[in-house]
Amino acid sequence: MVFNSNLKELSFLVYGLGITGKSVVNFFKKKKIQKYQVWDDKNKKLFANKRPHNLKEALKRVNYIILSPGISLNKSKHKKKLIKYKSKIITDIDLIYLFYKNFKSIVVTGTNGKSTTCKIINHLLKKNKIQSLLGGNIGTPILNLKVKKNIFLIIEASSFQLAYSQFIRPNYAFLLNISNDHLDWHGSKNHYKNSKFKIFNLQKKNDYAFVNIYLKENFKRKNFLSKLIIPKTNNYKKLKKKIKNIYVKSNINDENMSNVLSLSKLLKISDKSFIKSMKTFVGLPHRYETFLKKKQITFINDSKATSFQATKFALENSRNIFWILGGLPKKNDKIIINDLKKNITKVYIIGKHSKFFEKQIKGKINYSVTKNLRNSIIRVLKDIKKFNIKKNTILLSPSAASYDQYLNFEKRGEDFKKLSKFYARKFI
Repeated sequence: MVFNSNLKELSFLVYGLGITGKSVVNFFKKKKIQKYQVWDDKNKKLFANKRPHNLKEALKRVNYIILSPGISLNKSKHKKKLIKYKSKIITDIDLIYLFYKNFKSIVVTGTNGKSTTCKIINHLLKKNKIQSLLGGNIGTPILNLKVKKNIFLIIEASSFQLAYSQFIRPNYAFLLNISNDHLDWHGSKNHYKNSKFKIFNLQKKNDYAFVNIYLKENFKRKNFLSKLIIPKTNNYKKLKKKIKNIYVKSNINDENMSNVLSLSKLLKISDKSFIKSMKTFVGLPHRYETFLKKKQITFINDSKATSFQATKFALENSRNIFWILGGLPKKNDKIIINDLKKNITKVYIIGKHSKFFEKQIKGKINYSVTKNLRNSIIRVLKDIKKFNIKKNTILLSPSAASYDQYLNFEKRGEDFKKLSKFYARKFI
């Protein structure tokens, strides 16, 4: 599909008016693009003057449909209509590539570690006086950023965004890892995997592709044009001992840091500057976040871990764990703790789907069904006294989405921190 560079001559329909959809509308207003309409299945009043009377006719007539990342064609109320015009669907990230030309882009995707890797890259570039902006799935809509000539745009791209993108072409593309996630949205692991690999589709010979070693053969079979780089963890480990930052040095970040180090080499950032930059990096909240230590008890908030694969890293990197597990499980996710049982003292199951988690750990490890975070923390603190083990870890790493009890993983993590601090004062 060839895109007409004069956006003002084209017509659009923005489908979905969440944070991303609103950012697209604001972008159009700022760029004085008049030919656009909007549609939201639930909110009929927002930008009502731009809402078409007939969705089917609007979809037929517009040049492009900008689909919000949370909307799945498989589950949409207007599934048949959208599928009919699937070739017209693009994303907010596509608009960045279509509207702006003189910038460099670093696009990061993968099941786990996207946000942390993006944040580390942004920190590294800024510390080395390289102009950069960070946005996308990490929180700031990409169209809200003020893109300037020669700036590095760091984009966290979700599988939702990549699934319908048509014009993303990163100078540096990272595929960190792939495990079962969002299968209910994509329909199958194969569709999910293919969405991730789309990050490389439009790259050219002078672009770079950073790929997890386990995905190397998949990459080669697809005959992409970009230069393949397999980040080597051993290269990072040689520098790791020189970095004075507990968060960065955690084994949980080895994969992320290996990717960032590989990029730093291409950008001609010295090892000395890399080490110095990493000393001041502050980790993201809700991602293996140590927020409280009291009388040999460490509290870790890993609320962002919404699949077992994400939780696995936390379980591998902690000891004497009192593990809070549960929420809305991901399709086909499995809780496999055989090799991790030595690190876990007891499990506390929360949420409305306790039977799903019970079924997978019953007979393998000591557990209680505690239903919510408040009950869990109280029970954990009482159990710690009973077990009488030195140096305990209270870990919220749910291996599940938050939506059965919370608006999002951030709300769940904040509640965990608030309750932990309150009951730590009361019981410890």
